[in-house]
Amino acid sequence: MTGYKTVVKWGKESIEIEMDPSQGVDGLKQELQARTGVPKDRMKIMPKSKGLWKGVLKDTQDLSALDLSGISPPIQMLMMGSATLPVEPMKKTVFLEDLPPEEAAKMVEPSGLVNLGNTCYLNSVTQCLRVIPHLRDGLKSYTPSSTNGVSQQGQMHALLLKSLLSTLDSLDKSPTAISPNNLVMSTKMSFPQMAQTGPGGAPMQQDAEEFYSSVMGVCAGEMRGDSSLKAAFGGEKPSAEQLDGADNVIDAVFGLKMEETLTCDELTTTTTDKDDAMDTDSNALVEPPVVTYDLHRKLVCNIQGGSDASSQVNITHISEGIQLSLTGKLEKYSDALGRNAQWTRSQKIARLPPYLVVQFGRFYWKATPDSQDHAGVKCKVMKPVGFQSVFDVYEFCSDKVKKVLKVARDKALAEEEDRVAKKLRGEDIEEDKKGDTAMEEDDEEAAALRAALAMSVEPEQPPVGPGLPHDFQGLYELFAVVTHKGRDADGGHYMGWVKADNTDSSGSDKKREKIADSDENNDDWFVFDDDEVSPCKTEDILKLKGGGDWHMSYLNFYRAKK
Repeated sequence: MTGYKTVVKWGKESIEIEMDPSQGVDGLKQELQARTGVPKDRMKIMPKSKGLWKGVLKDTQDLSALDLSGISPPIQMLMMGSATLPVEPMKKTVFLEDLPPEEAAKMVEPSGLVNLGNTCYLNSVTQCLRVIPHLRDGLKSYTPSSTNGVSQQGQMHALLLKSLLSTLDSLDKSPTAISPNNLVMSTKMSFPQMAQTGPGGAPMQQDAEEFYSSVMGVCAGEMRGDSSLKAAFGGEKPSAEQLDGADNVIDAVFGLKMEETLTCDELTTTTTDKDDAMDTDSNALVEPPVVTYDLHRKLVCNIQGGSDASSQVNITHISEGIQLSLTGKLEKYSDALGRNAQWTRSQKIARLPPYLVVQFGRFYWKATPDSQDHAGVKCKVMKPVGFQSVFDVYEFCSDKVKKVLKVARDKALAEEEDRVAKKLRGEDIEEDKKGDTAMEEDDEEAAALRAALAMSVEPEQPPVGPGLPHDFQGLYELFAVVTHKGRDADGGHYMGWVKADNTDSSGSDKKREKIADSDENNDDWFVFDDDEVSPCKTEDILKLKGGGDWHMSYLNFYRAKK
């Protein structure tokens, strides 16, 4: 029989139940006893809605004989009685040990990866890739091409991608550390250089960036086509204008289209003074700039001091290092001069990705001509290079991209100035307190309507990259870091640092403290030391700048800030 929504008023409490007339009076009292702790024999239930019984409900009353369909819901009753029995909990207590592994994994800290012999390079990068949904969605839709069944290399690449996805899924389902046996095996099969062993037969330490770039290269070669791109971007493939040449998931998610301009230093390209133009033959010559485009999958923070070997610039911040890596000098043939000449190289970002990776140039090869084997040695740069939790790429972009970003940046600046001005006048706080709820809802609806109208009349801006919000300002938030500890470039230890989910069950940002003497939120993070996982804070992440024997950032992972 159909249940009827019922509200039973008991003292100051209102108890909502679904009354089933077929259960009779005893069934009604049983449910109320379980909810309130009032014994059945001490209950006095009286009607509040018209059309019910009269007076106190008797045990002999036939509830199914009442015409309850004619009473407007909810049916209202009044109950009297003192609670003397324990109340059953609304939700049954479930212990963590009794949960299935995939459910238990959601209740505890993220799981780690077992070190299988100098595999911390693999473990740290895998933990960072774990929180990139675009990559995982692309991997889930991946199916090996028919030619992979013939090519041995294709089979190994397919096995690598399958093992990577399986490892990421296992991390989500296991409350304890897992062993990445298949991923390690497929990595060494796909990249034989990572299967090297030392004199005692133990696996040698590998470079985390080399592993990351190698895996991204395989993914780019395998995860092609409309179906992969559609899956990676939530079921809707980005437009050709947004992709701007990217034909695979990796180049669409991580790729930067770089605009490189070469200008000849030995020639004056333009002159307005006729006398100056006649002074030398070289001033009359014109060498137009050479503009080319290339696709990169990461930015490099040059710690040494730029691509020019003679440069003696002291790098202290990530922005300075990136700027130096995008500029430099080179020798190139000049058509106007008919010989080799000095040129200046300058790169700008012509297309932005939803995820941005920055590599710190911590390791370099140093020639050793005086040594017996003249083989050289791999060295590590220990100097500190600072960074923040938000990275602004505006200054590194081309003029075309800057023009698009400036629209959203100017709008956000105007809104912030208006908010500050209102706060100084005391308008935003006091008026909101005086307004009632209905007025606030009307104001929110009016604001949403104004925003929609503004968007409809504003000129549509060209896209600056796939998967980016329409009001993107060129800001990226740090969400993962791979660090290296130790002075030995061929040894040491890698660890992964990943930002936790700092939102509540409703999807709203949790209330967070600020880092001392700054405006940055001190968010929750996790540090993955192979199979050991520990909580940490943003202030701990910002200390990974180097300068000592502590962990220092090697790969920084950023995502577009919404």
